[in-house]
Amino acid sequence: MNRRTAGYVAMTMLAAACTPQNRDDGPDRGPLRIDGTVVAVKDTALDAVLDAAGVAEPFQRATLSTRLMGTVVDVLVREGDNVAAGQPLVRIDARDLTAKSAQASASIADADANLREATTHAARIRALFVDSAATKAQLDAAETGLARAEAAVRAAKAASAELGAMTEYATIRAPFTGVVTQRFVDPGAFAAPGAPLIAVQDGSRLRIVAHATPDAVRSVRRGAPLDATIEGRAVRAVVEGVVPADAGNLYTVNAVVPNADQALLAGSTATVMLPLGKRTALLIPSAALRREGDLTGVLVRDATGDNLRWVRVGRAVNGAVEVMSGLAGGEQVVVPAASPTQRAETR
Repeated sequence: MNRRTAGYVAMTMLAAACTPQNRDDGPDRGPLRIDGTVVAVKDTALDAVLDAAGVAEPFQRATLSTRLMGTVVDVLVREGDNVAAGQPLVRIDARDLTAKSAQASASIADADANLREATTHAARIRALFVDSAATKAQLDAAETGLARAEAAVRAAKAASAELGAMTEYATIRAPFTGVVTQRFVDPGAFAAPGAPLIAVQDGSRLRIVAHATPDAVRSVRRGAPLDATIEGRAVRAVVEGVVPADAGNLYTVNAVVPNADQALLAGSTATVMLPLGKRTALLIPSAALRREGDLTGVLVRDATGDNLRWVRVGRAVNGAVEVMSGLAGGEQVVVPAASPTQRAETR
């Protein structure tokens, strides 16, 4: 007995076990009728959609590095740690920058002193020039000295600011609130400019990235809500944008899904449902389905009684399911009545 035959036998036994109605015990008994609700199969207007497969990526992610060259002094986090924006993650030895900062401070002090002297000298020469006690050449030289002193102060302060910025690179901080996903270094490691140190991602929102043809995305607009699934879980997504893909005659649809409780994992497979207009489909209540392994059947009522028929089903729609093949419009299916045990379990 093959699997399909075994499934048929099991389903037939299930139908026979249900409470019969309108059936006589004599030799001329009537057709088998199952206790339940009879539902007519008819065409129903549905929204036509295209299931565009994609991946649920973290809304933000960053691999952090430094512009310095030095030894890693401390790594303050581990993989899986939650971090806040601005939180220190890695510290790099910056003693040479500290020394250079002290030199820069001394240079600023020296430049300020020269500027004060040049300012005093220029004021004196201007007064003498007004009284014709100083030549134009002396005045020009004083003004030039003052300009050079001012430029020296600006240069010293700019050098100090540059060192301050470089010193900031000695402490790697979280650019946003998220989770540490990779730790590339340990204390004692050598950090080079551009080498990865820590990876952080923000999973409080996920971005579904899916690809579809131009016809499928023609009616998709930024800010529009879309139905989607992530690892089979139904979610609601909001379109962030639709842009041409890098290769082929395709477009990329980016849709954002809230994930504040972190229940959905970044990197999961996802599907976003793109609207294509309207279509008709045959719908029956989900409760009418009977499953046996990978087989799905329904009880069809006709003049001969309630007979099991195998069908192929598609998308679930608000307590109903679409029948792709095996039924025709106008036929009737039976939704068996719940047994006392089943009714108790649903309470």
